[in-house]
Amino acid sequence: MRTHDFSPLYRSAIGFDRLAQLFDNAQRADSQPSYPPYNIELVAEDKYRITMAVAGFSSAEIDIEAENDTLKIVGRKQKEDQAVNFLHRGIAARDFEQRFQLANHIKVVGAQLENGLLSIELVREVPEALKPRKIEINGDNVHRLERNAA
Repeated sequence: MRTHDFSPLYRSAIGFDRLAQLFDNAQRADSQPSYPPYNIELVAEDKYRITMAVAGFSSAEIDIEAENDTLKIVGRKQKEDQAVNFLHRGIAARDFEQRFQLANHIKVVGAQLENGLLSIELVREVPEALKPRKIEINGDNVHRLERNAA
């Protein structure tokens, strides 16, 4: 496994500490939970979908929380009243917690549970103030500024 020293980045760049932290966390991918399995899809240019296989969970047993730049999905299976004697148990209906780091301006717009699949819709909403804008060039302003400077 490779390790990277991000201390030069910390010394010379301001505000990139989150990026370095994301790299550090990605290197520890072995500690990331693999249950439940999930897909991340690019639906359109600024639309994404996370689909998780949560067989055996009801919508009341799943909590979805978006805070700052983190999406947290928690599944807590309710205890069954009667004891079940399984001959084979292949469906892993155990509790889980899955976290996703969201980029700037990514918003969760909805979630749906259907046929054991939890779909979470995300969209990138860039504020108008941060979108590129065209600047008109007006020759009259240049002459006016030259006259005012003289």
